[in-house]
Amino acid sequence: MQLHYQALGQGQPLILLHGLFGSGDNWGTIARHFSQHYQVISVDLRNHGKSPHSASQNYANMADDLLDLCDSLGLNRIHLLGHSLGGKVAMQFASHFPDRLEKLVVVDMAIRAYADAHTHLIDAMMSIDLTTLQNRSEVDKALSGSIPHATVRQFLLMNLIKSATNQSEGDLNKIGLTWRINLEALKTNYPSLQQAVCENTRYEKSCLFIRGEHSDYIQNADTEHIKTHFTNAQFASLQTGHWVHAEQPHAFIEVVENFLVKS
Repeated sequence: MQLHYQALGQGQPLILLHGLFGSGDNWGTIARHFSQHYQVISVDLRNHGKSPHSASQNYANMADDLLDLCDSLGLNRIHLLGHSLGGKVAMQFASHFPDRLEKLVVVDMAIRAYADAHTHLIDAMMSIDLTTLQNRSEVDKALSGSIPHATVRQFLLMNLIKSATNQSEGDLNKIGLTWRINLEALKTNYPSLQQAVCENTRYEKSCLFIRGEHSDYIQNADTEHIKTHFTNAQFASLQTGHWVHAEQPHAFIEVVENFLVKS
């Protein structure tokens, strides 16, 4: 699968992977900063952003997609940074294709399986009849009953786009609202996305795990678990929730930058 990506800058390749419901657009500030010294490649994972849709989605699929992208761009060795779902993809890639990596950064994600925290969001988005709505504000209002947190809704609404529909021969050019993420495939494959990764592998190169101190995605027990599989892991904590790079971008940049420049 040929993933969609955005590239900025020149130098050592640094690939950025977003989380569930996200896209490469989420890395704007971070990508622009690191493009001063690196070739920054912000990727849309399959079924997200502008990348192709597929009925299948698991960590092996997504790691293979990333390998295909590296091959197509002629990237032999990369730095790889992934947040949340992208963090698990990054760990999967590192454990299966270690020779393609220089350094690995995982943001607020552990190895273990996670409980279902997202199906209700997918169901809420799928339940909205977009053909009856005209704009983002109306969709936001329609979602508010099932998703009360405005910040969560605004993040999900980044996936709302206007697109031509082909509902009938007489209405070929009608422009309507649609979700650019593949909600049906995400729901079907979500149990696979909840699963643990790398439990039967070891990665011995330099890697950094960044934790949001107000997030429960990486707990104290997780650090010991991570060390058994990522034997050269370093850890850093920032005063944030799960969206570490969005909540504290300057502190995040400093931590990542210090790690990447170390020999």
